[in-house]
Amino acid sequence: MTDPSPRSVTVERTSTGHFTATNARGGTIDFGTASDGETAFTPVELLLAALGGCSAVDVDIATSRHAEPDTFTVTVTGNKVADDLGNRLTDLAVTFSVAFPEGDGAERARAILPRAVKTSHDRLCTVSRTVEIGTPVTTAVEGL
Repeated sequence: MTDPSPRSVTVERTSTGHFTATNARGGTIDFGTASDGETAFTPVELLLAALGGCSAVDVDIATSRHAEPDTFTVTVTGNKVADDLGNRLTDLAVTFSVAFPEGDGAERARAILPRAVKTSHDRLCTVSRTVEIGTPVTTAVEGL
């Protein structure tokens, strides 16, 4: 069933090149330009994290009901390009590295892992589905 309620975050500038995003539940994440060797995530890295995180949640729910993984890592890569279409990422790839211990439950988890990854990519992950299918983005300025 689809939940039609809108999703939103608020982004506030905290200093030059630094921002805090706050969700409706009060959670926050700091990010910025990552200049001068800073470790803060950039907006592009947050997009990559959202792609990996969205599918990671789907796959974890499907597999961990059978067995707790020994390792569960998702690596997301992309190439940043600037061309006639503007700045964007190309060649996005989400790679799962998951290992389960021995046992019957682990065998089931290993068996469904490829299907869980495919189902997340093809249907469940809102982030990757939105990126692949595409949706218009509007911008506006208030208070002028």
